[in-house]
Parts: sequence; C-alpha cells; structure tokens
Amino acid sequence: MVDPLPGLTQVMSDELAEIVTQSIYFVVSFIAIYFIGRAVVIPIVRRLMDSRGYEESIKNPLTKVTQFVVLFAAVALAFGFAGLGNFLTALATVAAAATLAIGFALQDIIANFVAGVFIFTDKPFKIGDWIEWDGGSYSGIVEDIDLRVTRVRTFDNELLTVPNSVLTDGVIKNPVAKDRLRIQFLFGIGYDDDIHQATDIIVEEAENHPEILDTPEPSVRLTELGDSAVGLKSRFWIADPKRGDFVKTRGEYVTAVKERFDAAGIDMPYPHRQLTGGVEVANPAELEAVSGD
Repeated sequence: MVDPLPGLTQVMSDELAEIVTQSIYFVVSFIAIYFIGRAVVIPIVRRLMDSRGYEESIKNPLTKVTQFVVLFAAVALAFGFAGLGNFLTALATVAAAATLAIGFALQDIIANFVAGVFIFTDKPFKIGDWIEWDGGSYSGIVEDIDLRVTRVRTFDNELLTVPNSVLTDGVIKNPVAKDRLRIQFLFGIGYDDDIHQATDIIVEEAENHPEILDTPEPSVRLTELGDSAVGLKSRFWIADPKRGDFVKTRGEYVTAVKERFDAAGIDMPYPHRQLTGGVEVANPAELEAVSGD
C-alpha cells in the first residue's frame, strides 16, 4: 500500500510555492507600474493642463483623479503579470455589480462630479469671479471649486456651498468674465423737466468720472413714458470690473447725477433702478447703503 502523504505534501508545497511566486510578481509589478505611472503619466497630465491655462484650483482635483486611475491600472496590470487572470475577471465582475449598485445610490454625487468636470473644462468662471445664478436670486464671489461643489461667498459674507450640477443645469451670469462691463441705469424725470438738459447732465457726469470709459462713449436714450415720469436710460462702460469697484463707481456716478438734478431743479419722481448687475435701487439716496456690499 502506497502512502499518499508524500504526494499530498508535494502538491501543497508546489501550490504554496506558486502562490508565493505569484505574490512576488504581483508586488514587484505593482510597485514598478505604479511608480512609473506616477513619474510619467501625472507629469504629462500636468503639462497638458498647464498648456490649457488651468488654474491650480482646477489642476489639483484632476491630478488626484489621475493618481487614482494610475493606481487602478497598476493593480489591474499587476494581476495580469502575476498570472492571476481568473481572479482579475472575478474582481471585475464584482466591481461592475458594485458600481451599478453604487451608481443608483449616488446619482446626485455622480451628477455633481460630472458637472464639476464640465466646470473645469468649460471654465465658465474661476476663483475670484463674481457670479450670479438662479435668475439673479443668488450671487457672490467664487472662493473654491472642486469636483463636487463650488463655494461662493455672498456680499453679506455668507458662505454658500453649491452643488456643481446646480450651476451647470441653469444660466450663470459672470459679469467679470471680460475686461469690460456695460452698466445701464434708468433715471426718471418729470414731464415738465427739460429732457435735453437732463440728458446732458447724465452724459457729462459719466464723462467726468475717472472709472467710466470714454470709449465706448456713454449714451442716454429715452426708453419709457410712465404715468408720472419720463425714463432716461444711461449706458456706460467700466474696465476691469469687480463687484466692489462696480458698486463704488455706480454709486458715485448716480449720486453726482442726483446732485446736478437737484441743483438744476429737475424733479426725480420715478423709482430709479440699476439694470445691470443684479441690484435694483429704489432711490438714489439708497446707494450709500448699497455701496457697502
């Protein structure tokens, strides 16, 4: 009778040796692929982002995503080099099922992530920009952008954490995206007042203000005939617009027009309003309070 133990011992020894060998191949392959990937792929991605002019706030999250992709690729390739194909197939099946389940549970998070990618690539705004959304209901200065949310500081010093999908699903107004901003302000004067005199005053005060551009020239148009007032719409441009500079310039300009109207005896019965920038002013006297935004 043959003793089976030596044969069984040999089989177990061979299997153990194979497992140890595969483990060594896996570890060595993973370390080599991962560090080569970090040394080659990530710098290439960083250079591509630099060539497109991405800011550091955008490059950092995308770099983290690239690092995750390199890590996943290193694990997958290391399984292949170690001869663990069957295990890799089983792992992929489990991962696919888990991804499907997680996808249903995390639809909002995934939507915000995809929206964050679009924000990074389309660049509708950047950190430091003054933006408005939801029809002007919300506005503020962008403080931070990541792949899930954007953080906006309102002009009342409140911090809004906005899901990225909210910003990509609607219209975003970015008044400071360009190097110039046109401002419109509707002045109202009485029917008995001299329209030409009022128009000259509005244009002169725009020309006298150092922050208002001479080109394009300020202009005034009669746009409304109300029940008790004539509406004169002033249009003028400012350079390098920022929220603080815009409010200051607008306040100084409208205050100067109001003082000239008072000196000339021009009545202002109409509820005057600023038509660009998302702020309405019921009365020029309120501009002092608004200027504190």
